[in-house]
Amino acid sequence: MVENNSESPTSDDFSFEWAIKELETIVERMERGEQPLEQAMKDFEYGMALSEKCKKNLEVAQLRMEKLIMRNGQESLESMPKESGEE
Repeated sequence: MVENNSESPTSDDFSFEWAIKELETIVERMERGEQPLEQAMKDFEYGMALSEKCKKNLEVAQLRMEKLIMRNGQESLESMPKESGEE
């Protein structure tokens, strides 16, 4: 059984991709149902903390994108060619 990584990345070196893989591992481990309850609870708590970090990371990325759009003006988005099937 793999224990929670006590060396999880800090806010400075957080990797969204790493966290997603870690969450997938936790989900797989929990779905097998072979863990003692205490370990499952630790995994659940750890997974929730990773999920919150991912959410915050996505919010920061969204804000950065919105700032770029505002800085460059809406015209650049509106002038982009539409893909077939888009209205």
